[in-house]
Amino acid sequence: MKKIAFVLTVLLAACGMAGSEPIGEVDTVFKLIGPDHKIVVEAYDDPKVGGVTCYVSRAKTGGIKGALGLAEDKSEASIACRQTGPISFPGGKPIEKQEEMFNERISLVFKKLRVVRMIDIKRNTLVYLTYSDRVIEGSPQNSVTAVALPAGTVIPLK
Repeated sequence: MKKIAFVLTVLLAACGMAGSEPIGEVDTVFKLIGPDHKIVVEAYDDPKVGGVTCYVSRAKTGGIKGALGLAEDKSEASIACRQTGPISFPGGKPIEKQEEMFNERISLVFKKLRVVRMIDIKRNTLVYLTYSDRVIEGSPQNSVTAVALPAGTVIPLK
């Protein structure tokens, strides 16, 4: 029993490692037992680009399964990334032209919400794409946003 409790504790801690900060939520469907279905909005600071924050909204399943962490959340998500401070590249470390910024489980086993950062060199712009890695009807739900960098800001690429 102690091993199961330990494993559950580690899994719950790992789920929180994505670095999200809850901003708010709205209830969408009343559930008599367990929490209501809702839409949550969370902020994620880009770990490799200072001064950029991404806001992701997504559905969160309630009810008994949601309360126990067994529910599979919907694949729909929306993203808006904005400059929230001076743009910087901590340590001057080069970044990849395309890389996953973060991911978060949205079902117990099979589905993750992912955010990928891409660099549009020609327009000196950071492009962020969010999607679920579980295919729905042949095409995953996705959303895209971009942050244009101030003139003269050089992106250190690998």
